[in-house]
Amino acid sequence: MHLEGLVFQALDGLASASGLFFVAAGLSLIFGVTRIVNIAHGSFYMLGAYIAVTLATAIGGAVGFWGGILATAVIVGIVGALIEIVLLRRIYVAPELFQLLATFALVLVISDATLWLWGPEDLFGPRAPGLRGAVEILGRRLPTYDAFLIAIGPVVLCLLHLALSRTRFGRLIRAATEDREMVGALGVNQSVLFTAVFALGAALAGFGGALQAAREPANLGMDLTAISDAFVVVVVGGMGSIAGSYVAAVLIAEVKAVCIGIGLVQFAGLSFNFSKLTLVAEFLVMAIVLVVRPRGLMGRQQVAIRSVAEPDAPIRPATKTAALFGVAVLVVLAALPLLARSSPYTLVLGVDVLIAVLFAASLHFIMGPGGMHSFGHAAYFGLGAYGAALAVQWFAAPMGVALVAAPLLAAAGALLFGYFAVRLSGVYLAMLTLAFAQIVWSIVFQWQEITGGSNGVLGIWPTPPFDKLSAYFLLTLVLVACGVLLLRRMLFAPFGYAMRAGRDSPLRAEAIGIDVKRIHWLGFAIAGAMCGVAGGLFAFAKGSISPETISIGRSIDGLVMVLLGGIQTLSGPIVGASVFAVLQDYVMRETPYWHALLGGIILVLVLAFPGGLAGGALDLARRLRRP
Repeated sequence: MHLEGLVFQALDGLASASGLFFVAAGLSLIFGVTRIVNIAHGSFYMLGAYIAVTLATAIGGAVGFWGGILATAVIVGIVGALIEIVLLRRIYVAPELFQLLATFALVLVISDATLWLWGPEDLFGPRAPGLRGAVEILGRRLPTYDAFLIAIGPVVLCLLHLALSRTRFGRLIRAATEDREMVGALGVNQSVLFTAVFALGAALAGFGGALQAAREPANLGMDLTAISDAFVVVVVGGMGSIAGSYVAAVLIAEVKAVCIGIGLVQFAGLSFNFSKLTLVAEFLVMAIVLVVRPRGLMGRQQVAIRSVAEPDAPIRPATKTAALFGVAVLVVLAALPLLARSSPYTLVLGVDVLIAVLFAASLHFIMGPGGMHSFGHAAYFGLGAYGAALAVQWFAAPMGVALVAAPLLAAAGALLFGYFAVRLSGVYLAMLTLAFAQIVWSIVFQWQEITGGSNGVLGIWPTPPFDKLSAYFLLTLVLVACGVLLLRRMLFAPFGYAMRAGRDSPLRAEAIGIDVKRIHWLGFAIAGAMCGVAGGLFAFAKGSISPETISIGRSIDGLVMVLLGGIQTLSGPIVGASVFAVLQDYVMRETPYWHALLGGIILVLVLAFPGGLAGGALDLARRLRRP
């Protein structure tokens, strides 16, 4: 492409950067003050688009369009304030990861509420009154509305900067970002401050969605797309930095625009389509930035938060009663093929539950005892599934060999990604794992010749004697039970104690000779290998796989399983995965609005059991034993 074309694409990228900046700025404000990783922030962006289109269509004219954009920001801000008052204010005392679970439940509820109000079809907004023309730049015509979006981004950035630096409200936000407990000790009403900041962040997201309604249709997929992009922008720019968010939004939008502008390139007889990189460009940028500059482009070291949540209790071996109960459960599961002869679907659901248990247990291995919060654990699940499937498809490997190839490929990926991930912590580590997972997804999605691309790999079925459902269920039960017991055994070995020491006090652990990074790296690889076993079992259970196996949604499902059961207990991922898989299956068959129903159930469980289901049961047992 000529230079003029690249410049024009760069201008189009600047227009896209504005909407991304508004979402990221609101997310950065909310995290900086409340320390909540708000997964539901993308839902505010989606609501902004739907409400703006509705107002512009119902009222019409310039008043309906421009007044509707401003009214949308106010409406979404009020919705955000109500959510903070009714729900989030009740869980500030819970661990941060359980706050994340609550906001994910909100995503499900808001998504189905939007579906109920506006239907499944995309909504197209009207063109902007007064900005329907185009300006000629370098021989090409740039829409006037895009030029307006290019200008409004820096304007809002300057207004936010002035508000944060020149007003009392802004100074309180900056102070709370540095040390919110000290702000409360000085007499500031934290409840009012948190509500105001949450409303402002939601309003910014709604404003960004409303502005984009004239460029793209409002649709139900906007929430997860917006939140993933916003997280990338916030992390690349630096958590809590508004200016960093704008710089990162421009950087990522420009990288995508330039990739589109370059297009297909021929070099040394080989062709490469740079436009395909737009699927993963932001995650490549994030991975590079975090490896080179762990706190982002303009981020600063986060001040430690004096959490009011109770510290994690030491993990203790199972009591005799618990061990006997576990044996009884295994006996019942082993007898399930006989008990469920009249209901074959019970075994199908049982296989799904067992695979979910191993997936969740492997994630808990690094999240709980290891303290490494992964948002991209589906990468190793997918690598295991594709390792088994490709071994069968390309090498005609028997089923046993394919099931061995699954954890080997997953462990190789975990070793590579874990080498960089364990050098970070907190949200930065979580987002780097998400970036790696999206990179794997992009490779699988686009490598048509090897992986089948979007069609995936078909015809991966178990071989005799495991071609019978009952035999495959028993095979899955044996492998999952061995995997869970092996992970548990490692946690009570010296390796497990060293990993927990590195989580609780890395400086003290290093002082007594523990190589914390090496221990965590090895733990990362072990968890990836076990997750690969679950992926291999999944491939043979379903008979086919697709890139959806490595999607963000599957990683989020793993987080929900671990947090729902309880991250402080070893039985937590087993309970959480079982409950989540059964609930999801049951609710999906009962109502078309199963997302909202599932989200509501999760919210009730979070409020009733802040420590998870298993943690709540243990607390209840302790209280009953007290005199």
